[in-house]
Amino acid sequence: MTDRAGGGPTRRQLGRGLTALGGALILAPLPAASAAPDADESNGDAHGHPTLRHGSAERAGLLPAHLRQLVTDAEAFLGPSPKYPWYAGAVLLAGRGGTVALHHPIGKAVRYSAYDEKTDTAVEFPADQQIAMAKDTVFDLASVSKLFTSILAVQQIERGELELEGKVASYLPDFGGAGKQDITIRQLLTHTSGFRAWIPLYSAPTHEEKLQLIWKEAPLNPPGTRYLYSDLNLISLQLVLEKITGHALDALLRSEITDPLGMRRTRFNPPASWRPKTAATEDARKPWSGLDRGLVWGEVHDENAYSLGGVAGHAGVFSTAWDLAILGRTLLNGGVYGRARILESESVELMFTDFNTAFPGDEHGLGFELYQHWYMGAMATPRTAGHTGFTGTSLVLDPTTDSFLIVLGNSVHPVRSWRSGSAPRVAAANNLARAVPVRPARGRTAWFSGMATATSATLTLPALDLGAGGRLRCALWWDTEPQADALFLESSTDGGTTWRPVPFTTARHGEAAQDHPTGSVTGWSGRVWHRLSADLPEARRLVLRWRYATDRLYVGRGVYVDAQRVADDDRVVFDEARPADAARIEVVGWTAAKN
Repeated sequence: MTDRAGGGPTRRQLGRGLTALGGALILAPLPAASAAPDADESNGDAHGHPTLRHGSAERAGLLPAHLRQLVTDAEAFLGPSPKYPWYAGAVLLAGRGGTVALHHPIGKAVRYSAYDEKTDTAVEFPADQQIAMAKDTVFDLASVSKLFTSILAVQQIERGELELEGKVASYLPDFGGAGKQDITIRQLLTHTSGFRAWIPLYSAPTHEEKLQLIWKEAPLNPPGTRYLYSDLNLISLQLVLEKITGHALDALLRSEITDPLGMRRTRFNPPASWRPKTAATEDARKPWSGLDRGLVWGEVHDENAYSLGGVAGHAGVFSTAWDLAILGRTLLNGGVYGRARILESESVELMFTDFNTAFPGDEHGLGFELYQHWYMGAMATPRTAGHTGFTGTSLVLDPTTDSFLIVLGNSVHPVRSWRSGSAPRVAAANNLARAVPVRPARGRTAWFSGMATATSATLTLPALDLGAGGRLRCALWWDTEPQADALFLESSTDGGTTWRPVPFTTARHGEAAQDHPTGSVTGWSGRVWHRLSADLPEARRLVLRWRYATDRLYVGRGVYVDAQRVADDDRVVFDEARPADAARIEVVGWTAAKN
């Protein structure tokens, strides 16, 4: 069930006064809070790979105020969002390095007994029968299950039993009909096979008849020509894995992932004894559900997975936030956790590498979605990997900052139509991204644009007299939603009535300078400081400003500007580090804050 709108690698590769309007002058924490996350030997294996333990935000190298805000914002979605609660409850987990700095349950795991479609209201259990969320509440992960199937496939590629560019029909001859003969394993993993989103396998009464629906299914598009997210890709991959290994998918999950990693609360088809600790999902009835099942609680929600006996490549895995954090930490470690290695580091690298460069906006590694602001928020980078699940679950891994975020909610409880969009995931990711400090390039302060949507934040220098032209030099740090949000350097000679772009160049340490002829930057810059240089015209009363504009949807981590200096020949016209110039700094709009 969906939750969102070339040559391959070799086996060898797989196997190994400033006036600020809308912005803020940020006081950066210096010693411990801006340090790298802790990874001492008591919190890792003999090779320095972190293992997990609970600890403080400071130990994780995170700012505690933003983690507190993460919880506050998440709790707001327990109320109308905008009309109905987004979820009845959730478990939030966030950390960096080997430290889980936030592990917090909110709301209810079980609240509603039924949904009344006539009044569009929910029927609540009596108060004494409702169950509060707990840190160890078990969730139906829905499509997050696809990550487990993908890992199992990459393991088989490592072992030489499966070829990434191999044709699916070479493993499953019956698959090759109806124009599917050229679909490859990679296309299943990257959703470029041409399959439509799903088909009602549950409508076929027997397992063999369900398989026949897949064999007869024709691609909507020629394989490799379009990205289209489809459950059928991972169901097909399940069939391949079971064929080449001789083992059912649930047995593979247990022997190859959960047992080695000690993920003791992760499995298909949880036993009845787990039900009191499991989050309920939907009052599943037609027409909104494909099957009449009543309240689904302790069984897989997805209709196709249910009809396949609860074990499916696209859905069906149940887990806890802590167990998912172990999986995330394993991948951020390069495939190892403690003494267990489930993947080679080169394989993890490929899982986090975009294979869909022909389809901008639909970046995808092997199984993992990449760079998706619609649920990764400001954690999104070209290397940020994750996945969501229809039931309200999500996992986000950011290798750049070594941070991880898990939001597990029961957002189809009591009915799927109450949930709209992905705002709680975005809010949580924005808060965790903001919790990772950015140290100023020089001194203790730097101007920060903020992370508000539909906003224009400006930073304006005082009017400058440049007799023979001049040059601006400063440090610049940016990470914005590509194309949608941008930073502009502009100049005015008429007191701000009209503005013109100022071209500039940027360079990061050890790399060639990049020209920005339009006087603007957008997207990803590596989350490091860049040296900026801009030639300025001869002018009297020249005013320079930075303008950061965002759209109404999503934002990146924002923009920082620091250490601005303007020189005219050998004369320093402005230097924000000089007391006389610094005395004219004025912050308007937002309050200065630590970060």
